Amino acid sequence: MSTALSDNRQQPTADAEQSPVQRVLIVDDSRLQRKILSSSVKRWGFEVYEAASGEEALNLCAQLQPDLVLSDWMMPGMNGLEFCDAFRSLPGDRYGYFILLTSKSEKDEVAMGLEAGADDFLTKPVDANELRARITAGERIVRMQRELTEKNRLISETLDELQRLYDSLDNDLLEAKKLQQSLIPVRHKAFASGDVSLMLRSSGHVGGDLVGFFPAEEDHLGLYSIDVSGHGISSALMTARLAGYLSASAPDQNVALGKGEDDTYHFLPPAAVIETLNNLVLDEMETEHYFTLLLADLNLKTGEVRMAQAGHPHPVIQRADGRIEQTGPGGFPVGLMSGITFTEFETRLHPGDRLLLLSDGVIECPAEDDTMLDESGLEDMLRQLHDTKGPALFEALLWQLGEFAGGQAFPDDVSGILFEFQGVPAST
Repeated sequence: MSTALSDNRQQPTADAEQSPVQRVLIVDDSRLQRKILSSSVKRWGFEVYEAASGEEALNLCAQLQPDLVLSDWMMPGMNGLEFCDAFRSLPGDRYGYFILLTSKSEKDEVAMGLEAGADDFLTKPVDANELRARITAGERIVRMQRELTEKNRLISETLDELQRLYDSLDNDLLEAKKLQQSLIPVRHKAFASGDVSLMLRSSGHVGGDLVGFFPAEEDHLGLYSIDVSGHGISSALMTARLAGYLSASAPDQNVALGKGEDDTYHFLPPAAVIETLNNLVLDEMETEHYFTLLLADLNLKTGEVRMAQAGHPHPVIQRADGRIEQTGPGGFPVGLMSGITFTEFETRLHPGDRLLLLSDGVIECPAEDDTMLDESGLEDMLRQLHDTKGPALFEALLWQLGEFAGGQAFPDDVSGILFEFQGVPAST
């Protein structure tokens, strides 16, 4: 066995220390050829290892992973071509540059060597200057390969870290979605004179829409529909804060309610409430978000509705006979400009009528050709769903919107609140 693991070691020069090629394996069944090549390569500052056969060389490669291999083509047993093929199949991510030593020069034979994994060829007898030049070329290739491997490793680690961050963020968003949905714990509630139903569907994990209701003075019910600009976490955080300003569980915190001398709460004028919210957003919230709002004061006994609109879609009233009314002053969104005033308007519900407050995610839902549903399309859907009541109306409406959108995901949040007026029972 002519392997030399310690005797042939030599400390690399300063230049070689910076080279990606440190270990050179010389494979040749001729001891003389190995000695000639080894002498030159060691003189250039590389660690040199020798093997007399392909089989012996493979055993060495498993131990030391050479940076560069000089292998004779014609050897007994495993020839250089077979050894090259086996060398390329070894595990590990360190690339080794492979030079075949051969007297062959025909194109077909060179092609065979390249297919087996050889990087370069040297014709025997080997010229020392040419050998040094080929090793220098190999150093450039190995350096580029090592740099590429390192960059790929860094990219892989970065992608893994990004995936971990994404998974963590995704889990947080799922929890945030649960918290946002908890802002409307009651999706349907029956009153003596009618029923309230709510729908909230975000286009992502969380969104900027919010609907809700709260009791006011005796026989009065507040309804609101809010659409905060943008999507995602910051919009969702703003809806959470707005939910506190219109709280059903803490009337003393609800800006729509005023407290009388008898400690009872009464509904403040809706236009004044929106002005208060506009001032709160501009004065107390450091945010670039604004929102649209429709706020309604509903008299549960008489069916009278007093409303104010701030850039929100018009309220929809579907009469008992199927007729649909959509009207309102429009108004300016909340949180854009100070000193804005808002206009109130009124309507009245009769038994069998229903009031529907929807976000613009409904009327601006796009079809596959990018045309929007708009108000007339919504009216067509509601006529078809005239006999569908309560939460089932929202389920059917979402299904029809999905059909209209051609199965595409809704690009905006979709929300709504529905009040169906039956009238006060005669015994009340």
